[in-house]
Amino acid sequence: MAKQLQPLPGFRDFVPRDCAIRNYILETWRRVSLRHGFVEYETPVVEETEVYLKKSGGEIGTQLFRFEDQGGRDITLRPEVTPSMARLVASTQSRAPMPLKWFEIGQCFRYEKPQKGRLREFYQYNADLLGSDSPAADAELMALAIGMMKELGFEKGDFVLRLSDREVWTRFATEKGINSDQLEEFLSLVDKVERMPEEKMKTLLSKFSLTSEDLKTYMADQGNASEALQVIYADLEARGLGDFVQYDFSIVRGLAYYTGPVFEIFDLKHNLRAIAGGGRYDNLVSTMSDGSVDLPAVGFGMGDVVLRHLIEETGSALMQMEGWLRQNEGCDLFMVISDEEKRPAALKLATQLREAGLKTDLPLTSAKLGKQFQKAEKSGARIAVVVGSDFPELTVKMLNSRTEETIYANTNPVTYLQKRLNEPDGPLLA
Repeated sequence: MAKQLQPLPGFRDFVPRDCAIRNYILETWRRVSLRHGFVEYETPVVEETEVYLKKSGGEIGTQLFRFEDQGGRDITLRPEVTPSMARLVASTQSRAPMPLKWFEIGQCFRYEKPQKGRLREFYQYNADLLGSDSPAADAELMALAIGMMKELGFEKGDFVLRLSDREVWTRFATEKGINSDQLEEFLSLVDKVERMPEEKMKTLLSKFSLTSEDLKTYMADQGNASEALQVIYADLEARGLGDFVQYDFSIVRGLAYYTGPVFEIFDLKHNLRAIAGGGRYDNLVSTMSDGSVDLPAVGFGMGDVVLRHLIEETGSALMQMEGWLRQNEGCDLFMVISDEEKRPAALKLATQLREAGLKTDLPLTSAKLGKQFQKAEKSGARIAVVVGSDFPELTVKMLNSRTEETIYANTNPVTYLQKRLNEPDGPLLA
């Protein structure tokens, strides 16, 4: 038997329902961003590898889909969006009013072990605010991230934004005599203290004459919050979002370009990995422009894979998504042709309905009525419009409530069906 071809490990096919779920997430990202005053931009999915090696740090360099193109260039499928955004801003910022509030939605690729909530190919949302060094800019980004979660149907107790500041650990490192050349290595250990086996952490921290207890004790002291964190927290409380935020100094973020406050959003019920994360990166635009442009910046990213898992495991979010899918998946109307002599009339009516913006399907060939109604059910349509020998009179069957109505010859069927789709199923009230 011939081998059945499958997607590469960590890559996905999207059947229609998967496409609909992906579109639900992407459309929510876009809608909430615009509501918060952000505008959309786009960068290439392929960049010169140097873009990602300049300042990303961490594990990114080992996870690249990297190759040489036919022109001999060292190029990479983007593993994240922020370096591309910084490159773009560095070349265009002189023509744009400040601060910039930008967002992008696109595919990213990382060569890592596929697991629950993490694949090698994923859609990522990025939002960035550039040109302001005020903590108010950080709070604005975090309010957007919280707003995104709420828009997707998550409620208080489902998730938390864990807020930290690299400055907290820079201050600690200075007090402990850790020099600047060792800082990134030290911060990397802080980032892993909750996940790394105790013995391994003990060995690595011995270089700095520290123990994991030293780190955990410092993390637990809420009085270590920097002035910037206090301003951010007060700002979010003033917006009515304080219940979604807590200090957590174990958050450091693995990418080397972060310079100040950082945050991650975690679910509180299902032990999934971080849903979103970001922070302040005041030097990245300067790095990408070799020092010719210097813009403070803050941003965050959110991926579709872990977000979908969490939606499907959270009652309120799942119910909201299913409601959206019912409204947007499939078609609104299905034409049932009970008299083939009336097919030309049905085709004309279907065209009129489609031109009016109604999602309309119909059988392409003659079929028994039962088969047509089965097709109507499977299409997701709310209404079956029966075109029979009495045309222009039409029978309307509400497929969910199993009720029936008549559109008489003196009524415009397009207007009638537009109005009917905006009303609840069941018999019309007098």
